[in-house]
Amino acid sequence: MGQSAALYCRVSTADQTCARQERDLRAFAKKAGYKVIGVWKETASGANDERAERKKVLALAQARNIDVILVTELTRWGRSMLDLFHTLQDLQAWGVSLIAQTGLQFDLGSAQGKLIASLMAALAEFERDLLRERVRSGICGCSQARCGVRPAPGSAHQGGPLRAHSA
Repeated sequence: MGQSAALYCRVSTADQTCARQERDLRAFAKKAGYKVIGVWKETASGANDERAERKKVLALAQARNIDVILVTELTRWGRSMLDLFHTLQDLQAWGVSLIAQTGLQFDLGSAQGKLIASLMAALAEFERDLLRERVRSGICGCSQARCGVRPAPGSAHQGGPLRAHSA
Protein backbone atom coordinates (compact mmCIF):
# COMPACT_ATOMS: atom_id res chain seq x y z
CA MET A 1 0.00 0.00 0.00
CA GLY A 2 1.01 3.58 -0.62
CA GLN A 3 0.33 6.75 1.26
CA SER A 4 -1.86 6.85 4.36
CA ALA A 5 -5.23 8.50 3.91
CA ALA A 6 -7.93 9.90 6.16
CA LEU A 7 -11.41 9.77 4.67
CA TYR A 8 -13.55 12.75 5.62
CA CYS A 9 -17.31 12.64 5.07
CA ARG A 10 -19.76 15.41 5.92
CA VAL A 11 -23.47 15.88 5.47
CA SER A 12 -25.40 19.01 6.29
CA THR A 13 -28.57 17.65 7.89
CA ALA A 14 -29.51 14.82 10.21
CA ASP A 15 -31.77 13.21 7.57
CA GLN A 16 -28.71 12.55 5.38
CA THR A 17 -26.03 9.90 5.85
CA CYS A 18 -22.37 9.60 4.94
CA ALA A 19 -22.81 6.05 3.60
CA ARG A 20 -22.46 6.94 -0.10
CA GLN A 21 -19.50 9.23 0.52
CA GLU A 22 -17.71 6.57 2.58
CA ARG A 23 -18.38 3.86 0.00
CA ASP A 24 -17.18 6.06 -2.86
CA LEU A 25 -14.08 7.22 -0.97
CA ARG A 26 -13.11 3.67 0.04
CA ALA A 27 -13.37 2.58 -3.61
CA PHE A 28 -11.36 5.62 -4.73
CA ALA A 29 -8.68 4.98 -2.08
CA LYS A 30 -8.39 1.32 -3.05
CA LYS A 31 -8.09 2.13 -6.73
CA ALA A 32 -5.46 4.83 -6.05
CA GLY A 33 -3.51 2.60 -3.67
CA TYR A 34 -4.02 4.61 -0.48
CA LYS A 35 -3.92 2.93 2.93
CA VAL A 36 -7.07 4.09 4.75
CA ILE A 37 -6.29 4.75 8.41
CA GLY A 38 -9.78 5.88 9.35
CA VAL A 39 -13.06 7.49 8.39
CA TRP A 40 -14.26 10.69 10.04
CA LYS A 41 -17.94 11.51 9.63
CA GLU A 42 -20.03 14.39 10.82
CA THR A 43 -23.28 16.20 10.36
CA ALA A 44 -22.64 19.93 10.23
CA SER A 45 -22.89 22.96 8.01
CA GLY A 46 -19.97 23.42 5.65
CA ALA A 47 -19.96 27.09 6.61
CA ASN A 48 -19.09 26.12 10.18
CA ASP A 49 -15.33 25.66 10.43
CA GLU A 50 -15.53 24.54 14.08
CA ARG A 51 -16.30 20.89 13.31
CA ALA A 52 -14.99 18.31 15.78
CA GLU A 53 -14.25 15.52 13.29
CA ARG A 54 -12.54 17.85 10.85
CA LYS A 55 -10.40 19.15 13.72
CA LYS A 56 -9.34 15.56 14.46
CA VAL A 57 -8.30 15.07 10.85
CA LEU A 58 -6.38 18.36 10.89
CA ALA A 59 -4.60 17.27 14.09
CA LEU A 60 -3.51 14.06 12.34
CA ALA A 61 -2.28 16.12 9.41
CA GLN A 62 -0.37 18.52 11.63
CA ALA A 63 1.27 15.58 13.43
CA ARG A 64 2.08 14.19 9.97
CA ASN A 65 0.30 10.93 10.75
CA ILE A 66 -1.42 11.02 7.34
CA ASP A 67 -0.29 11.87 3.84
CA VAL A 68 -3.62 12.74 2.26
CA ILE A 69 -7.18 13.66 3.17
CA LEU A 70 -9.77 12.30 0.77
CA VAL A 71 -13.14 13.98 0.26
CA THR A 72 -15.83 13.34 -2.33
CA GLU A 73 -15.77 17.02 -3.30
CA LEU A 74 -14.20 20.18 -1.95
CA THR A 75 -17.53 21.40 -0.53
CA ARG A 76 -17.51 18.47 1.91
CA TRP A 77 -14.34 19.92 3.48
CA GLY A 78 -15.80 23.41 3.72
CA ARG A 79 -17.76 26.17 2.07
CA SER A 80 -16.05 29.29 3.35
CA MET A 81 -13.50 30.62 0.88
CA LEU A 82 -11.20 31.97 3.59
CA ASP A 83 -11.42 28.82 5.69
CA LEU A 84 -10.71 26.59 2.69
CA PHE A 85 -7.75 28.63 1.62
CA HIS A 86 -6.30 28.79 5.15
CA THR A 87 -6.67 25.06 5.76
CA LEU A 88 -5.18 24.30 2.35
CA GLN A 89 -2.19 26.49 3.27
CA ASP A 90 -1.83 24.67 6.61
CA LEU A 91 -2.03 21.28 4.91
CA GLN A 92 0.61 22.31 2.38
CA ALA A 93 2.94 23.44 5.20
CA TRP A 94 2.47 20.04 6.86
CA GLY A 95 3.08 18.15 3.62
CA VAL A 96 -0.47 16.77 3.48
CA SER A 97 -2.65 16.84 0.37
CA LEU A 98 -6.40 17.34 0.17
CA ILE A 99 -7.70 15.28 -2.73
CA ALA A 100 -11.24 15.24 -4.07
CA GLN A 101 -12.66 12.00 -5.41
CA THR A 102 -12.65 13.58 -8.86
CA GLY A 103 -8.87 13.39 -8.64
CA LEU A 104 -8.39 17.13 -8.13
CA GLN A 105 -5.45 17.71 -5.85
CA PHE A 106 -5.32 21.10 -4.25
CA ASP A 107 -1.59 21.79 -4.35
CA LEU A 108 -0.80 25.35 -3.33
CA GLY A 109 2.83 24.87 -4.32
CA SER A 110 2.16 25.74 -7.94
CA ALA A 111 0.53 28.72 -9.63
CA GLN A 112 -2.02 26.40 -11.27
CA GLY A 113 -2.83 24.72 -7.96
CA LYS A 114 -3.35 28.07 -6.26
CA LEU A 115 -5.65 29.20 -9.06
CA ILE A 116 -7.73 26.01 -8.99
CA ALA A 117 -7.96 26.03 -5.19
CA SER A 118 -8.99 29.69 -5.17
CA LEU A 119 -11.63 29.17 -7.85
CA MET A 120 -13.03 26.05 -6.20
CA ALA A 121 -13.15 27.76 -2.79
CA ALA A 122 -14.90 30.79 -4.28
CA LEU A 123 -17.41 28.54 -6.06
CA ALA A 124 -18.09 26.58 -2.86
CA GLU A 125 -18.83 29.78 -0.96
CA PHE A 126 -20.93 31.11 -3.85
CA GLU A 127 -22.98 27.90 -3.88
CA ARG A 128 -23.51 28.15 -0.11
CA ASP A 129 -24.63 31.78 -0.43
CA LEU A 130 -27.06 30.91 -3.23
CA LEU A 131 -28.54 28.12 -1.15
CA ARG A 132 -28.91 30.46 1.81
CA GLU A 133 -30.67 33.05 -0.39
CA ARG A 134 -33.05 30.41 -1.77
CA VAL A 135 -33.91 29.16 1.71
CA ARG A 136 -34.52 32.70 2.96
CA SER A 137 -36.60 33.49 -0.11
CA GLY A 138 -38.64 30.33 0.40
CA ILE A 139 -39.21 31.08 4.08
CA CYS A 140 -40.19 34.66 3.30
CA GLY A 141 -42.50 33.58 0.50
CA CYS A 142 -44.04 30.90 2.67
CA SER A 143 -44.75 33.27 5.54
CA GLN A 144 -46.20 35.88 3.17
CA ALA A 145 -48.51 33.38 1.52
CA ARG A 146 -49.27 31.53 4.76
CA CYS A 147 -47.57 28.49 3.30
CA GLY A 148 -49.84 27.83 0.35
CA VAL A 149 -53.09 29.54 1.41
CA ARG A 150 -54.25 31.67 -1.50
CA PRO A 151 -56.60 34.64 -1.51
CA ALA A 152 -60.17 33.88 -2.53
CA PRO A 153 -60.85 34.34 -6.26
CA GLY A 154 -61.70 37.90 -7.14
CA SER A 155 -60.49 39.32 -3.84
CA ALA A 156 -57.99 42.14 -3.83
CA HIS A 157 -55.60 41.06 -1.11
CA GLN A 158 -54.15 44.23 0.42
CA GLY A 159 -52.10 42.79 3.25
CA GLY A 160 -55.00 41.54 5.36
CA PRO A 161 -55.37 37.92 6.41
CA LEU A 162 -55.39 35.39 3.60
CA ARG A 163 -58.28 33.00 3.22
CA ALA A 164 -58.30 29.52 1.80
CA HIS A 165 -60.80 28.95 -0.94
CA SER A 166 -62.41 25.82 -2.19
CA ALA A 167 -62.14 24.88 -5.81
